[in-house]
Amino acid sequence: MLTPRASRLEVWGDPIAHSRSPQLHAAAYDVLGLDWAYGRRQVDEASFAGELAGLDGAWRGLSLTMPLKGVAFAAAAALDRRAELTGAVNTLLLDPAGPRGFNTDVGGIVRTLADDGVTAVPRARIVGAGATATSALVALSELGARDVDVVARRPEAVEPLAALGSTLGMTVTATAFAASVHDDVPLTIATLPGDAPVADAAADALARSGGLLLDVVYGHWPTALSAAWERAGDPARSGLGMLLHQALLQIRIFRHGVPDAPLEGEAEALDAMRRVLEEPAAA
Repeated sequence: MLTPRASRLEVWGDPIAHSRSPQLHAAAYDVLGLDWAYGRRQVDEASFAGELAGLDGAWRGLSLTMPLKGVAFAAAAALDRRAELTGAVNTLLLDPAGPRGFNTDVGGIVRTLADDGVTAVPRARIVGAGATATSALVALSELGARDVDVVARRPEAVEPLAALGSTLGMTVTATAFAASVHDDVPLTIATLPGDAPVADAAADALARSGGLLLDVVYGHWPTALSAAWERAGDPARSGLGMLLHQALLQIRIFRHGVPDAPLEGEAEALDAMRRVLEEPAAA
């Protein structure tokens, strides 16, 4: 059980200066009356274990961003199901019995799609086959998708996603970026880095058949894909909604120890966090 004095929290990653998590968490803590301090620290994979070992009983939890989700997974003494499925942890609750690991990215995707009225999809597309694509696939499974096309530069990179899809009762196929025609889907989730180059022809081909676009990027906007969706006249959403909702789930964990227990005053806290995202990001 965490002690009342366990009130320090941080987001770790490399790079980390761009993170908006401190603003989001501070806004929510203020509304919720939580006397917690949330900062940021640049930590890479090589230094993660030492930094984690150096935390004392004043620390309540950590948010983890790239490239730390894999080492955080390895450091966790217990894992929630979403973390187990994805092999990625973006939240550590620093229990004296050992760090407890969670993946709130999956829930962040599910909840931000619900904001657009998307609560179920039969099929979908994922662009990119990196770590975030795994969270996207689990989120799509929770939304009922049974057929998912993964567009990737290297078909072999899709193999782990196909194996996970099989575990989840899904059929995952691989498609090359060079394809000029794609089957229609109602939803596309893009998981590429914001500055990833995508040829206009490839982006336009995806946009013509891609339905709603959720691009998990929020620091580089517009992206090559969101620009293609704009040319096609179709809706595109940045990753700010995912960021918002995964942060709220983290606060539930830091407060109650689980991501599915709502907070008292949660609606007001969420409104305060949304207002933060409407402000320009700090330089």
